[in-house]
Order: sequence, then C-alpha cells, then structure tokens
Amino acid sequence: MKIKTMEDLFIHELRDLYHAEKQLTKALPKMAKAATDEELRTAFEEHLEETQNQVARLEQIFSELDIPSRGVKCAAMEGLVEEGQEAIKEIEEDEVRDAALIAAAQRVEHYEIAGYGCAKAFAERLGHDNVAQLLQETLDEEHAADQKLNEIAMSSVNEEAVAAE
Repeated sequence: MKIKTMEDLFIHELRDLYHAEKQLTKALPKMAKAATDEELRTAFEEHLEETQNQVARLEQIFSELDIPSRGVKCAAMEGLVEEGQEAIKEIEEDEVRDAALIAAAQRVEHYEIAGYGCAKAFAERLGHDNVAQLLQETLDEEHAADQKLNEIAMSSVNEEAVAAE
C-alpha cells in the first residue's frame, strides 16, 4: 500500500501495531516461561491476556473503519522480540536473565507507547473520535505495563541480579 494521505499513514500505523501485537502474543509465553521471578512471570502472563485484548481492540478498530484487519510487517518489533529471545538463550544466571527480560520488555512497551500515541494523534486529527478513545485505552495499558515492569525491576529483580554476581 502506497502512503499518500494522512488516512493512509494512519491505516499503515494501525497495521504495524497489529502485526507487532500478534508477534507479542507468541513471544510473551516464552518470556513468562523463562522468567524465574514469580512476580515477573505473572506480569508477563497478565500482559499476554492484555495483549490478546489489544489485538481484539485493533480488530474492532479495523471493523469500525471498514478496512481489512491485517498487519504490515513490523520489523522494529521483530528486532525487539529477537533481543528478548537472545537474552533467554544466552544468559545462564536466572536473576540476570530476569533483569534482561525486563529490559527487553520495557523496550517493547516504549515502542508500543510511541506507536499508539502517534496512532491516537492521527485518529484525533482525522476525526475518528471513537477510534482515538479505543487507542487511548491501549495506550493507558501500555503505560501501566511499563510502570509495573519498572516496579518489579526496582523492588527486587535488579538487586537480585547484582547479588547473583
């Protein structure tokens, strides 16, 4: 799809986010399985559920806009997911791996926050008010997920990773 208009750019952004979220539904179970900190594992499992809801929300948006729900390859998310998988494979010390998983997950959250923030701004500018509200819901969830990961890192995981040395 050639991007010629702001509406085209908006649709492209939605499709990029859709592909990104679909990738995360495959990556999060692996991250949860690799996490040894119980609070971190639970956070990944809860975010998987939330991510599945975000996929459904994007499908609702596609339906509302009367466009096919399909993604465009999100190379950025592919790279971020790959970094998380490398941490799982390469880091032997459980506590250090948990810290690396949080870092990888926060990079993902920050990417999503940027993407959803842009998509919401585009929706508002284009007069898609209901869509903007739906995107704000997801944006709020992404901010909360990032905050939760930060709290887990600061309250225990980072300290345990340092102590493991």
